Amino acid sequence: MSDTRDRELGMDRPITRRDFMDGVAMVIGAAMLPKASLGAVAGHSEAQDRPGYDPPSLHGMRGSHPGSFETAHSLRDGTFWQSAGKPIDTHESYDLVVVGAGISGLAAAHFFRERAGNSARILILDNHDDFGGHAKRNEFHPGGRLQLMNGGTMLIDSPTPYSREADGLLKKLGIDPPKLQADCSDAAFYQRLGLRPSVFFDKETFGEDRLVVGEPAPRGGSEKAAVQSLSWAEFLAKTPLSPEVQRDIRRLEEGNVDYLPGLSSAQKKDRLWRISYKDFLLRVAKVNPGVIPFYQRRTHYEWGVGIDAESALDCWTHGLPGFQGMSLDPTPTRHMSYSAAGYLQGGSYEFHFPDGNASIARLLVRELVPRAMPGSSVQDVVTANADYTQLDQPNSPVRIRLSSTAVRVRNIVDPKTAREVEVAYAGDKQVFTVRAKGCVLACWNMVIPFLCPDLPDEQKQALHYLVKVPLVYTSVAIRNWTSLQKLGVSNISAPGAYWLNVTPNPVVNIGRYKSPVLPKDPILLHLSRTPCKPGLPPREQQKLGRYELLTTLFSDFERTIRDQLLRTLAEGGFDPARDVEAITVNRWPHGYGYEYNPLFDPDWREDERPNVIGRRPFGRITIANTDSGATAYTDVAINEAYRAVNELIGMES
Repeated sequence: MSDTRDRELGMDRPITRRDFMDGVAMVIGAAMLPKASLGAVAGHSEAQDRPGYDPPSLHGMRGSHPGSFETAHSLRDGTFWQSAGKPIDTHESYDLVVVGAGISGLAAAHFFRERAGNSARILILDNHDDFGGHAKRNEFHPGGRLQLMNGGTMLIDSPTPYSREADGLLKKLGIDPPKLQADCSDAAFYQRLGLRPSVFFDKETFGEDRLVVGEPAPRGGSEKAAVQSLSWAEFLAKTPLSPEVQRDIRRLEEGNVDYLPGLSSAQKKDRLWRISYKDFLLRVAKVNPGVIPFYQRRTHYEWGVGIDAESALDCWTHGLPGFQGMSLDPTPTRHMSYSAAGYLQGGSYEFHFPDGNASIARLLVRELVPRAMPGSSVQDVVTANADYTQLDQPNSPVRIRLSSTAVRVRNIVDPKTAREVEVAYAGDKQVFTVRAKGCVLACWNMVIPFLCPDLPDEQKQALHYLVKVPLVYTSVAIRNWTSLQKLGVSNISAPGAYWLNVTPNPVVNIGRYKSPVLPKDPILLHLSRTPCKPGLPPREQQKLGRYELLTTLFSDFERTIRDQLLRTLAEGGFDPARDVEAITVNRWPHGYGYEYNPLFDPDWREDERPNVIGRRPFGRITIANTDSGATAYTDVAINEAYRAVNELIGMES
C-alpha cells in the first residue's frame, strides 16, 4: 500500500504499536536463542511484583503476545533443553500445581480447595503475563473514562444448560446470569436509537464497496426488529449482487421448498450430515454459485471454518436458510456436533460482562487470593484494580505465577505408584522446579505430549489430534460514534472483507461501570477474524490459519482495521487518521477448542474420541481444559476442571 494511502489511514499517527517485536521475528528466532536470552522470551515471574504492572491496559499485540509462546515452540521443536541449562530446585512443595491460569485452571484450584481445605497449598503457573487464559480483559481510558472490551471469551452461554457443578461455581462467585441480564444489559439500546444491523459488501469479493443498512431480521427474531429491518426484496435490491444471485437468496430465505422430497426426516438428516452446507446449496438447492460468498463465512462464529467445512445438518440447527420446507424433526442425532445438538435443546442462560468472561476469572482470583482483587461483589469486580503484587506471595496458600512456562511435568518414580510430581518451568532467565502431590494440566492438549514425553503413545496421538481454532478479537477505541448514528447502523457484518464484523460494545451497566450512551462520546468497537483456508479439511485449514496469525505484523493488522473502517463508515464522516485512538489486537493462534465435525471426523464411539483418550489420568497428573470436552464453552472448562480434580482426589482413597 502506498505511503499516501498510509497517511490517509493514519498509519503515521502516534498510536501504541509494536513493529519488530510483534510476532514474526520472535517466531523465527525462538529455537536458536541461547540460555542468556531465555528470560527475554519467557518473561519472568518478578515482573508482576513491580508497581504499576497492569497487563489489561496494554495495547498493541495481545492475546498470544510476544513472550508467551516462544518457549513452548522451542520445546516442541526439540531445541529448548539444548540451551536451558540444569533446572534450579526452588525447594517449594505444594499440594497441587496447576499449569494454566485460565478458567479451567482457576476453577481446578477452587474445586481442589473445596475438597482439600482452604489451607491446601496451590501454585498456578501461566505462560502469559496475565491470568484468565482466553478470558482476557482489554482496558481503555478514552477521555479519561474506563471502557472495557473482551479480548477473548465473550460471554456466559452454552448450547446446553449449565451443569450443577458449573452453575454452582457461578453462584458461589455471586454470578446470577438471568438476574444480571435483566438488571444490567440493555440489548435494545441501539435499536431504540433507530440503528440497524447492516452488511458491508467489499469490492474484492462483490465488485464494489457498498454498505447496505437494514439487514433483514432472522427468522424467529423479535417483531420490533423485523419491523425496523428491510424485507429481503428491499435489502437485496440495494446490494451489488446480480439479479440471479438475488433471486436465489430470496428463494432460500423466503421459500418453503422441500429439497429432498420423498425421504423421511431421518433419511434427510442422514443425507445432510454427509454433505457440506456449500454442497447442499450448490448440488441440492441448486443455487447460482454467486450465492456462496454471501453465506461462506456464516459458520466462522461457531466453528472457525466456512460452509465448505461444516455439514448441512449442523448448519440447519444454526438457522441457515434452505431447510424451512423440509419438515426436519428437531431431535438431536449422534451425527451432530456438540453445539448443534445442544442448540436444538434450547441452550443455557446468557450474560455479557463488559470485559467478557474476564470478570469470571477475576472473581475466581478474588476467591483464591483475596488481597489481589479488592471488593466483595460481582458488581464491583468489574471496576476493581487488581493488585498483581499479591498474586505470588510466600505467605499465601494459593500463588499465581505469571510469565512462567511449564516445560516438563513428570511423576516421581513409576506413574502407577507415584505419590508426587515434579514440575519444571521457564522464567527469570532460568528453569526452576517445584514439587507437588499432584498436578492438573489446564493448558491446551497439543502441548501436553511435549510436557509429558512419558505418556503412552496412544494418549499422545489423541492429544495431538485436537488442533485448536485460530482467531483474532480486536478492540478499537474511536473518538466518537457519530458516523454510526449518521449512517443508522449498529453491528455491521462483512461477509467477504478481512474483518468479519464491526460491532460497538454491548451496553452493560454494572456497579460503577457505565457504558457510553451519547454518539459524541468515545466508544469501543469489536472486530473479529477467523483465518482459515477454504477447500481443506477443518484441521488443515486451522493449521494454516495459525501460521497466518503468527506471521502477521501488528502494523498489518492495524492497516486492515483502518482501511476497512474507512471504506465502511466514510459516508458517515469517519476519518481513521483522526478518529482511531487505540487498538488492541488479541491474537489467538490456539483459540477455540476443536469440536467434533461430523463431516470430516471418524464416526467414533464416545470412548474412542480423541478428547476422551487424551484426558486419561497419568499417575498423579490429570488434565482439564475445553479440549478435554471437545468444545469451547466456559461451562465445559469448569466441568472438566471438576472432573480432573475428582480424579486426582480419588487417587488418595
